[in-house]
Amino acid sequence: MSPEKMVHMANQIATFFKTQPGTDQAVRVALHLTDYWEPRMLAQLHAHVSAGGEGLDDLVTAAAARIAEARERI
Repeated sequence: MSPEKMVHMANQIATFFKTQPGTDQAVRVALHLTDYWEPRMLAQLHAHVSAGGEGLDDLVTAAAARIAEARERI
């Protein structure tokens, strides 16, 4: 998938969860990504974040960090 499309999709997810009550939006974004994105998409997201994360919403960046932390614990 093109990086632009991936960024757009991830940011749409973040925008949705920003409207939800509570303070755990990054956790919710991370759960959504791990539940619904295939491994190749997650790998592309992590590579994009590692390269600076241009265009990504801060909530997506925080969610990607949570996913990476969880994978390190496994």
